[in-house]
Amino acid sequence: MNVKWICGWLSLALVILVLLSAGPGVAGEANDQLKQSVDKVLAILNDPTLKGTGNSQERRQKIKEVVYSRFDFNEMARRSLGPQWQKRSPEEQKEFVQLFTSLLEHAYLENIESYNGEKVRFLNERQDKDFAEVNTKVINNKGQEFSLDYRLQNANGDWKVIDVVIENISLVNNYRAQFNRLLAKSSFAELLETMKQKKLSVPGAKS
Repeated sequence: MNVKWICGWLSLALVILVLLSAGPGVAGEANDQLKQSVDKVLAILNDPTLKGTGNSQERRQKIKEVVYSRFDFNEMARRSLGPQWQKRSPEEQKEFVQLFTSLLEHAYLENIESYNGEKVRFLNERQDKDFAEVNTKVINNKGQEFSLDYRLQNANGDWKVIDVVIENISLVNNYRAQFNRLLAKSSFAELLETMKQKKLSVPGAKS
């Protein structure tokens, strides 16, 4: 997979962009809520008043609102920082979450228009108490397939995405490995500065 291709697909994973194939899908509360987010994104993309390059900023903002309501970026940030999270002050945690969310947006949401007619089949949903995983298979326009899985956590009946796994590459685990490497040789303040400058590599990208 090249960098542009994987970036585009990770961006689609984050926005759940038109990932709904025709025909019956798997049943389950987490799966149903993912599909509800799909419907909202589709409504935005199909809104004639939001089409065209002149409306791209407003269109993206509306899609981001859907994304932020379905993805728990605070939990994703906490998991990405790992044991270091407990060592940080509330102020540091808040700044880290803000920078982590901005990092994801910069790396992926800017590629939102990379969708090119790919299809996704919902395969399975596994649930264990307040955690669930929805497995899907993505088929690009060349007929190639790869796995795209969502890990979710139940928050008072609302299933929030806390990780995305593409071809066995976890977004959260990949970022955690980068953060650990940086913290092993630099301070937390330097890590925050690196995040501000968007110098971290895209998880899963291969040349």
